[in-house]
Amino acid sequence: MTELAEPKRTRGRPRKTEGERDDGNRRQALISAAAQLFHRKGYDATSTREIAALVGMQPGSPFYHFGNKQDLLLAVMVEGMKQASQRQTTACAGLPDDLPPREQLRTLIRNQFDVLLGPNSDFIPVMLYEWRSLSAEQRQTITQIKDDYEAAWTPVLQALHASGQLQAPVQLARLMIFGALNWAVQWYQPPNQITKNSPRASLDDLTDAALALFLREPK
Repeated sequence: MTELAEPKRTRGRPRKTEGERDDGNRRQALISAAAQLFHRKGYDATSTREIAALVGMQPGSPFYHFGNKQDLLLAVMVEGMKQASQRQTTACAGLPDDLPPREQLRTLIRNQFDVLLGPNSDFIPVMLYEWRSLSAEQRQTITQIKDDYEAAWTPVLQALHASGQLQAPVQLARLMIFGALNWAVQWYQPPNQITKNSPRASLDDLTDAALALFLREPK
């Protein structure tokens, strides 16, 4: 009886299965679904079963990608800050070198409103609302990313302070500006969803109002 020859082994890494090739997309789908549900319902009120169902996965599937729900929350916040940083870099990349600091700040503020209130804006509100649900170590991770993002504002604010348009100390001004801008997620409604307690304002209108609030007119 003739022995069957062993199948040839291919060199290099074994070929990935279809499921393995899709792991990155499935992980990203879970992060997006979690951001949506955490924003809409809150972290504590959202189960991993609901997150899995939203993307058509089995209830236990999220734990293949994340150790627990808290790790998924961290991933949502990291993704949010990553997107915010990319948007900010893109918004500032085409600015002329001689653009006045006031107009540079306008660009930064307008981008921040896009991050907070524009399309695909579930991520940052989750970070603002659910910060305390992270562990101390996880909060340090987000703080470092957030500080790097806000660092781009410091030279602009320093230039405005030197010109007299920004009266407050730069470090305090930066913290208070971000506090004021971020609070818009609590009350802002798009013009097509206005209620009697919401002003009819576009994101450009919000930007103009913020500049008028924070800065003096240049001399």
